[in-house]
Amino acid sequence: MTEPSSNQTSTAALILASSSRSRRELLDRLQLPYQCHSPDIDETPHPGETPNGLVHRLALSKANAVAAHYPHHCIIGSDQVAVFEGDILGKPHTMEKARANLARFSGQRVTFLTGLALLDTRSQRHQVHVEPFEVVFRTLSTQEIDNYVAKEQPLDSAGSFRMEGLGIALFEKLEGRDPNALIGLPLIALCDMLRQAGLDPLGAS
Repeated sequence: MTEPSSNQTSTAALILASSSRSRRELLDRLQLPYQCHSPDIDETPHPGETPNGLVHRLALSKANAVAAHYPHHCIIGSDQVAVFEGDILGKPHTMEKARANLARFSGQRVTFLTGLALLDTRSQRHQVHVEPFEVVFRTLSTQEIDNYVAKEQPLDSAGSFRMEGLGIALFEKLEGRDPNALIGLPLIALCDMLRQAGLDPLGAS
């Protein structure tokens, strides 16, 4: 289903393959017209798949999943996982899992990998990038974890928090090139891709 963005126009050449409100809010910052189309793909990791390989594949798969609907567009796909102690952690989906994740992360460093793909259906060329970002969590009490999960219910967020909201209170330190990646869309890398595709945010009128 196609959904209008706050910047949508009838000549939108850019498609965001996502239903995420956070990604929409980030993309709005570039002030380019776009539409949203939620992809329907299986996000299950393949046997032996690395975290980098997983987010690379899923980001491009999301873009490809809606490509048939937009033969003259540039399509953005993105996916994110947390990596901790060798485990790949996606969305918790339940309150219990969110609390368990945050208890594991308490006082620890966690790596987040965000896959970003830009598919140009005019030329069938694509660009894919994986943006790393590291978070050092504060030492969290059980009460703090319970309060956070109850207040924000981050069930659809990799890592079990929303950095753009109250989740910022969980952290001791953030380390990485682009903090937008932690929210779900690495805008610095995306701007580079868009310029190569002829959609320069600073060149738009």
